[in-house]
Amino acid sequence: MSLLSPHAPTDRSRDVSQPLDRLNPDETLKAESRQLRGTISDGLAAELTRAVPGNDIKLMKFHGLYQQDDRDIRDERRRQKLEPAYTFMARIRLPGGVCSPSQWLKLDELARAYGGDTLRLTTRQTFQLHRVQKQNLRPAMQGLREVLLDTRAACGDDARGVMCSVNPRLSAIHAEVFALAKRTSDHRVPQSGAYEEIWYGEEREGTGDGPQEPFYGRTYMPRKFKIGFVVPPSNDIDVYSQDLGFIAIVEDGKLQGFNVAIGGGMGRTDQAPKTYPRLADLIGFIEVEHLQQTADAVMGVQRDYGDRLDRARARFKYTIDDKGLDWIKGEIEARLGFALQPARPFAFTTNGDPNGWTRGDDGRWHHTLFIQNGRVSNFPGRALMDGLRAIAQTHTGTFRITPNQNLIISDVSEAAKPAIEAVMREHGLGAADRISGLRLNSMACVALPTCGLAMAESERYLPDLVTKIEALLELHGLEDEPITIRMTGCPNGCARPYIAEIALTGRAPGKYNLYLGGGFHGQRLNKMVLENVGEAAILDHLARVIADFAANRTSGEHFGDFAIRAGHAAEVKEGRHFND
Repeated sequence: MSLLSPHAPTDRSRDVSQPLDRLNPDETLKAESRQLRGTISDGLAAELTRAVPGNDIKLMKFHGLYQQDDRDIRDERRRQKLEPAYTFMARIRLPGGVCSPSQWLKLDELARAYGGDTLRLTTRQTFQLHRVQKQNLRPAMQGLREVLLDTRAACGDDARGVMCSVNPRLSAIHAEVFALAKRTSDHRVPQSGAYEEIWYGEEREGTGDGPQEPFYGRTYMPRKFKIGFVVPPSNDIDVYSQDLGFIAIVEDGKLQGFNVAIGGGMGRTDQAPKTYPRLADLIGFIEVEHLQQTADAVMGVQRDYGDRLDRARARFKYTIDDKGLDWIKGEIEARLGFALQPARPFAFTTNGDPNGWTRGDDGRWHHTLFIQNGRVSNFPGRALMDGLRAIAQTHTGTFRITPNQNLIISDVSEAAKPAIEAVMREHGLGAADRISGLRLNSMACVALPTCGLAMAESERYLPDLVTKIEALLELHGLEDEPITIRMTGCPNGCARPYIAEIALTGRAPGKYNLYLGGGFHGQRLNKMVLENVGEAAILDHLARVIADFAANRTSGEHFGDFAIRAGHAAEVKEGRHFND
């Protein structure tokens, strides 16, 4: 058995070579994948199945693809002795969520041709195409290439798509921070030629598999690694949920540098106390010129010391807790060759999106369009997909996906604003519709029927549940109160539920864990108050808490803060790791 050599040697990199048979099988798969090639091309050519056989589906995640099946018809197909209705989800790599009109039009075209007439805006500011048939994967990837988009490293054990704050009022600062976020994303894309060979049909360079990945080596990262840039006072990216967060420090209208936060992560497994959500820790300040060097140092520590035996414990948050924050910070500083400066003051006040029109500091207009759970489709009375296509056909600015699954029609001139408003009215997009504070701050993962991990509904159910909670709020005149509510179909936390003021994670069909008390701007984890309960118990509990909130809140007090102060967010079970 060959030895594991996961990275190119550096002065500060330890030798972590170990026999592959002592590590998690996924490490062997990556090391022997011929730099992410595997036998993916053979699987795509297999005509007797809709799936890609074997372990290549794990490697395809590095190419931005997940194999899924329609779980609504899984049992019926099993009864008919048919294989599951396999299709693929393709996730686009889109740093900071910025998209041109021509790119939007191409995505619209691909969604109508291959993706079931729908697009999904994700919680990490990108697009997903669902229900793509295997034979349509290459045409879809080549279509993306026509507008300079791809799905490379949108999934897998690598640096995922980098997030960036979207504050249309701070146009100049946003542009500067976005450029740095994109550079960081581009800097950490795997260098393997496998992507071009498999999806574009390019010839392999040379006789071998090409040079080893200069940073990732043969086994890449132990698990996914998430990076985000945030511009206070909005914490829209939920910076404390990122493996590595850069908090922009702006003084006198100029970007001075970034506070650095490390070790956030939302995923957990029910009945597994060794897994838990965790908020990132602030470790210091860096100047702008040290940004890429710092990202390399932080990722290098996780690459070299992350757990490659137990994938459930392979995220950076566990490495930090196992080694200790001081030790991790010291290792980062040793690789940098200098000490981090003390963190500088900043303040967050929200993590939501402004609704409707706002004007930037450059005089351009920006319209934030509420898109419930990020689902872009044509709904009865609201032709969202057709309307956005019509806007993209004449829009000369950009589109920006927000971390809350909404869309900003951005960089609109004064002269172009009336035409965009007319298209919105024509397609029922409801620019002036009244939306409750709860719904505006709601978010859900996809869950059923396509996600293989989902235990319960999420995207398809949350809108109805929000309607019922809105009725409780209206009884007390709280319909405009901004309250964050998030739902996921399983405990993995893709919609970042563990920092919401109200959160639900799926346990079984119709059953959820209920959490209360997260921080309104993402600064505090919530606590589980009900376990494995249905809608009736959820609404009954929330009715009591909402009534108490209406009667006894202090001036300006947020729902999550009140839930903590009034004792409504006491943990159901001892022994779980929640840091306040």
